[in-house]
Amino acid sequence: MRLVVARCQVDYAGRLTAHLPMATRVLMIKADGSVLVHSDGGSYKPLNWMSPPCALREGTTEDGQVEWTVTGKTDDTLRILIEEVLHDSSHDLGIDPGLQKDGVEKHLQELLAEHPATLAAGLTLVRREFPTAIGPVDLMCRDAEGLSVAVEIKRRGEIDGVEQLTRYLELLNRDPLLTGKGSVRGIFAAQAIKPQARVLAEDRGITCAVVDYDALRGMDDDAEHRLF
Repeated sequence: MRLVVARCQVDYAGRLTAHLPMATRVLMIKADGSVLVHSDGGSYKPLNWMSPPCALREGTTEDGQVEWTVTGKTDDTLRILIEEVLHDSSHDLGIDPGLQKDGVEKHLQELLAEHPATLAAGLTLVRREFPTAIGPVDLMCRDAEGLSVAVEIKRRGEIDGVEQLTRYLELLNRDPLLTGKGSVRGIFAAQAIKPQARVLAEDRGITCAVVDYDALRGMDDDAEHRLF
């Protein structure tokens, strides 16, 4: 990750236009290619940003000022005119293990482990928290044809979750014990999945599954009263 504190002007052009006049801001360039512009307020939300995949080109204007141009798959463009750089540093954060499950997300994992066929017909559970070198996959399952299926579960399905599952699949598909009958495929399951995350998942061959938490809890009610 690269962090730049600079006096800058920011102009966004695409589906709409937006202008941020010259002021001191934090520019964040993440390893996934995203570029975010933050102020010293407004909580976690950036003032403007470009989501991956996108490309950053650093150049200069005719009068010699530094200008960053960020472009993506669409015609959207983010131009950052830099008057003065106060800080510029890069940091290797490594691979993020992902958010530890808690509350609703943890219970959602437990319910789907009990009822994997709600994600896809014929799906059966092999193991919860299947270990990999970069962290555990929520559920490792097997489909009706005997192929391995890795399931990543989130309360809210966003791009970060798709990226996390993609990294798991890259590792899992190197394991001959899992790929004997064919490639390991992925299912990204959440109560709600953002459109950008769905597009990215489908582009990578990952199936999206929207999960009804209340319906799953209803399926589990009978199990709570069983003696065996």
